[in-house]
Amino acid sequence: MKKFGIGILAGLVLSAGVGVFTASKTDSDVLRETRDRAEIEDLMWRYTRALDASDGEAYAATYTTDGQFGAGANATKGREALKKLAGGQGQRAAPPPATAEKRPPMYHMTANQRVTFSDKDHARVEAYYLTAFAAAGDSTPLRVAAVGRSIDDVVRVSGQWLIKSRNVAPQD
Repeated sequence: MKKFGIGILAGLVLSAGVGVFTASKTDSDVLRETRDRAEIEDLMWRYTRALDASDGEAYAATYTTDGQFGAGANATKGREALKKLAGGQGQRAAPPPATAEKRPPMYHMTANQRVTFSDKDHARVEAYYLTAFAAAGDSTPLRVAAVGRSIDDVVRVSGQWLIKSRNVAPQD
């Protein structure tokens, strides 16, 4: 029984040592991931601002050329389609006619964002989101339009982080 206990202890020590060795990162790995996290955070900020400003050109520029919003058969794929999704024909959306009621400002917000790297050029951004319309005077109060969870797969292309796919209705 004593040999069995020593064998178990030796196995635990060896497996712990292997885990520590394989899980350790170099200082340059930590520095690269820190810089990448900041760049990914900036990417997601630019995505949100372009969407809120109805700037289709800037919105589509946050995606890869074959990037997509959504999942399954209803996904919007490719930069041209993404431009239209966010702002008409790839321009800032035209202001409404003078006679039309002006839409209150829209705000897309994320919370509890988590970035995980699968390798140095691929990462996943998971977050909760909230979309709201600001109040527009006494007759139109603040309105929450949507809440949910998002999963973004981002990739480094020619040194720049871009969204490969954005899913705002994951099934898990």
